[in-house]
Amino acid sequence: MTSERDGINLAAKPSGTGCVECSAAGGWWFHLRRCVECGHIGCCDASPNQHASKHNAATGHPVITSFEPGERWFYDYRTGEAFAGPKLLGPHAHPSDQPVPGPDGVVPPDWQARLHE
Repeated sequence: MTSERDGINLAAKPSGTGCVECSAAGGWWFHLRRCVECGHIGCCDASPNQHASKHNAATGHPVITSFEPGERWFYDYRTGEAFAGPKLLGPHAHPSDQPVPGPDGVVPPDWQARLHE
């Protein structure tokens, strides 16, 4: 099932509770983003590895949404615009007890100096 906007799959479930690539490599992230086409969870562009944008570049999946508690925005890489999107399958965010940045025990003490602006 898809919505009116290309790149939105209402049946896609999140791939996990953290950035797929950072988790596999023992890395950390600042904020998380969810691909609205396939459910891939990647780290934001402020994070050291920017996996959400790299996922977009590798797959062409054009739309992300925040995977942070309390945030409900969507972003289209093609237009560079944020928009209000449809209700997706849950969960809609990482667990509220998961720290930001995360994951717990992996974030370096100088994490703020490692963020991209």
